[in-house]
Amino acid sequence: MPRLVKKKKAADDSFLPNARRIGELADKIKAIDIKAYDVRGLTLVADAFVICSASSEPQLKAIANSVREGMKEIGVPPLHTEGTFHGGWMVLDYGDVIVHLFREEAREYYDLDGLWADAPEIELNLAS
Repeated sequence: MPRLVKKKKAADDSFLPNARRIGELADKIKAIDIKAYDVRGLTLVADAFVICSASSEPQLKAIANSVREGMKEIGVPPLHTEGTFHGGWMVLDYGDVIVHLFREEAREYYDLDGLWADAPEIELNLAS
């Protein structure tokens, strides 16, 4: 059962470095269609959502591991994770940034990009 975690809200753009780092970590594993949205004012659960897709279960696992290890290197472990590699989706909760990892079919089905279409997109400046 998920536990309620009180999250510190950023009154400024202090969440942006973590959102951009997560995007870069996913990009290193060739994640597909990486998007980040500034959801402040639209939801209370986070300041940003990072959404990306994987073409296979092994790639989904590799992206999740890359993000977890890369964030751990800077002292930011996930507060909570949900989902499985086999289920086609995962959520990694970093408090101010929530990462949604999908297999392509699941991302299309859940359409979080459409749900958060009113949120400004965060420029990630990725190499690819």
